[in-house]
Amino acid sequence: MAKQSGNKDVRKLQLTGGATYTLSVPKTWVKHHNLKSRDGIQVDWRPSGALRLTPFNTIEQIKKITLSTRKIPEGALLDHLMGAYLSGTDRIKINFTSKENSKIKKIIRIFQRSTRGFEIEEELDESITLITLINAGELPMRSSLNQMYMQLNSLIRDILDVISGEDKSLIEDYEEREREIDSLRFFIERQAGIVLDSYKVAERLNIGRRQAVEYSNLARALERMADHTNQMAHLVLEDNGQTKLSFDTPPLNQIPIWQGALRTLMINIRTNNGEEIEVARNSLKSAQKILKQHERSLWSGRKDANKLLFEDHISESIRRLCAYTRDFGEILLNILTYDSIIFDKRNN
Repeated sequence: MAKQSGNKDVRKLQLTGGATYTLSVPKTWVKHHNLKSRDGIQVDWRPSGALRLTPFNTIEQIKKITLSTRKIPEGALLDHLMGAYLSGTDRIKINFTSKENSKIKKIIRIFQRSTRGFEIEEELDESITLITLINAGELPMRSSLNQMYMQLNSLIRDILDVISGEDKSLIEDYEEREREIDSLRFFIERQAGIVLDSYKVAERLNIGRRQAVEYSNLARALERMADHTNQMAHLVLEDNGQTKLSFDTPPLNQIPIWQGALRTLMINIRTNNGEEIEVARNSLKSAQKILKQHERSLWSGRKDANKLLFEDHISESIRRLCAYTRDFGEILLNILTYDSIIFDKRNN
């Protein structure tokens, strides 16, 4: 008999009145949810064939965690805070000694810049409590992915403008933009973790658990693209206009191909057109080959070593952008394929 969470037992259907089938539920489950006779229970018929029973009037749980600097290795508090954030924690209490106060506040500020929605609820001499103000089910995951894409595409456009002669101040905030993309990726991963734990959040987001995990993978691919865009911005600022690159030859003439392919793939998060996804991935594969050949040819002549290194690194970053965008397309194909699966009963 199922007496607690995680237990299983087999219960037999009973025919009542010749027309209605009934099934008893564990008494301990009824008491755990403070239910009484005639209370409503929501019955959800899952695609797998299973039935999910949920008390109609449920109170959502608040996830809490307490972190103590006495129990955490020195320098590891930020990692523990990020772990709590990604795990879906709603309230984080940090205990520390009064001597650590200023250091802890600095770490909390870094944590808040790297995440979304956490604010200080209570601040004492030897403890600080953080609470989330954003409900994971309020912001669609697709919206966060679009924000990541817009930040990424905006930085690439500004990098090209600076290379063409615009003022370098356009991209001097590249690190801040990268932090924004990182925080969006962390938020999507937090949502994916919460969706795995809570079907109610999944319903509010109108997303399946498998799809939430794949969206998290999409966010990770965009974040890796942002890393290489960030590197390109750093290289361009460091070069300070000394190296002139043509927009009509590799590597820069491959950027529009990458931009077009990524734009197509972003649209296909919604439209799920397998043919368009494959066309985009093939164009990226061709761009990768062109860039690889270009990088090999750079060192065949006599040119200034610093300029060659600059062009080689820019080309490599663009090639990596293409590679991660192909991965992005592969994830979309995985989503499309899973949605096309037809489930049938297995014959014994």
